[in-house]
Amino acid sequence: MMTNPTGAVSTRARNPLRQKLLALVSVLALLPATALAETSTEVETLGTPSDLPFTLSGSYLSGRLAGFQKDYAQAAAFYEETLAADPSNTMLLERTFLLKLANGDVEQAVVYSKELESAGLQNFLAQLTLGAQEMLDGRYDKANEELERGRNGPLAQLSIGISRAWTLYGSGKIDEAVALIDGLEGPDWFEVFKSTHKAHLLFAAGRNKEALEAAESAYAVDQGALRVVDAYTRLLAANGRQKEALDVLDQYDEQFRGHPKLDQTREAITSGEIIPPMVTDPAAGMAEILYGLGAVIGRDGGEELSTSYLQLALYLDPKAEFAAIALGSVFERMEQPDRAIEALMMVPEDSVLKREAEIQVGMNYNALDMLDEARSHLEELIKQDPSDLEAVIALGNILRAHEIYDEAETAYTKGLDTISDLESQHWLLLYFRGIARERLGKWELAEADFRKALELNEDQPLVLNYLGYSLVDQGLKLDEALGMIQKAVELRPTDGYIVDSLGWVYFRLGRYEEAVKELERAIELRPADPVINDHLGDAYWMVGRRNEARFQWNHARDLGPTAEELPKILEKIADGLQEVPGTDAAKAENGKNGG
Repeated sequence: MMTNPTGAVSTRARNPLRQKLLALVSVLALLPATALAETSTEVETLGTPSDLPFTLSGSYLSGRLAGFQKDYAQAAAFYEETLAADPSNTMLLERTFLLKLANGDVEQAVVYSKELESAGLQNFLAQLTLGAQEMLDGRYDKANEELERGRNGPLAQLSIGISRAWTLYGSGKIDEAVALIDGLEGPDWFEVFKSTHKAHLLFAAGRNKEALEAAESAYAVDQGALRVVDAYTRLLAANGRQKEALDVLDQYDEQFRGHPKLDQTREAITSGEIIPPMVTDPAAGMAEILYGLGAVIGRDGGEELSTSYLQLALYLDPKAEFAAIALGSVFERMEQPDRAIEALMMVPEDSVLKREAEIQVGMNYNALDMLDEARSHLEELIKQDPSDLEAVIALGNILRAHEIYDEAETAYTKGLDTISDLESQHWLLLYFRGIARERLGKWELAEADFRKALELNEDQPLVLNYLGYSLVDQGLKLDEALGMIQKAVELRPTDGYIVDSLGWVYFRLGRYEEAVKELERAIELRPADPVINDHLGDAYWMVGRRNEARFQWNHARDLGPTAEELPKILEKIADGLQEVPGTDAAKAENGKNGG
């Protein structure tokens, strides 16, 4: 397995430009412009660099900048040193606490949460943090006392209420815990969390019949929530209703293509094993509610709050596999692949989610421009299990993105060779191999892959678009090709790339007015794409709208086209469209299909 690429706690490899910006801000209040020195180091020391003087305003501004960039480690360090210089400033205290928590420095966050409490400040995350510490130490009554103090707003009320229920469970007060959950009042979305945790708690207490009733209520609200489905099927089996449990799993597999965790539950049910509760430890119960809420918050863009919840969940339960994957996903959305790897590596070795996490680790190495590491990491996974098509697709797609088409083709082929009977879900692997082969100039093989993909998944818009566009580009089977792309647009009318394909096909066929219409629609859907802007410029030129054509070409130039396309765009800006792209008329007349 690959090792974690991140460095020690005190330093981390980071973007040198960000380091320069932060260093600049930290000394801006003190030094004149002529005295500012550019730093070239690629290792970022947290807080003010040792060779620069500290200023209160500089560190505060640097902390704000780092927070805006979602660099929680750096932001926390700057706020912490600012707080040291101004210890009575409660705003700095609260920001330091929150950023420490979001960064995963939970033990330090505990210290600051105690200072918030001493200062008489109410912060529900601080109460959760203090309660979590007491929970971990097994002081359930004390944890309940800490948690009881703060509950401002629906999110705080639910987080604290469910956490308190688990402290009561830890103290053996099952009925009180259930009554507390039942008494929580809030928005409709409370219900699925309340019912699920009530089911977990009662199942852990051995009250399986009551637990099943609670799980049924949660399942009625959300039949697509993985943890709800898992709890419900486990409780059905624990109550002797194995067939119903398997029926629920079958329904989930049909609608959502299954999940390794539910496969594990299915295996336990069919083997006749005693089905254990999903949660038995109070700290793990509190971690479960924090994970559930943190994952939802993260999908809605509240990154700082989401990471705080997920970091606290992992503090309470380091084996919380779903929390680790959710935290990795949040860091990926924040475009921090190094932190994503760090989180994904926390998935336990014996977890059924470990391979999924390892595949994502490989993808994040690629996001860090560490191609060799990404390739070797994924190749090792495939070596362990050549039939793992998710790993195969990840490796092939990374190689294809780097235009290493021959190796991508080989990777896809090795994956396909492990399949004895192709099924509908395998269209994607054929589609990706077809693209690699088309890029390699192996058109006959590529076309065969695309058409086989359509046999497996009829009217798949991505395949229709790529195959149709490629046929038109070569002047082959024009009527069929145009029909394919029109069908793709019908199926994906808001996909700017597919709409662009239709417009460009009309252009290649000399139907310029129709091309303009479709390409203008594509621009509305994908205004920042240089290729679509370039295409629209060409179409405008051919209908006599020369000024608008040059405007689009200039826009395409500014949007960062490929090195291959940029000279062509510049030439059109200077001299207009001299050579009109079109189909190969000879091929079109002969009706050749390239195989």
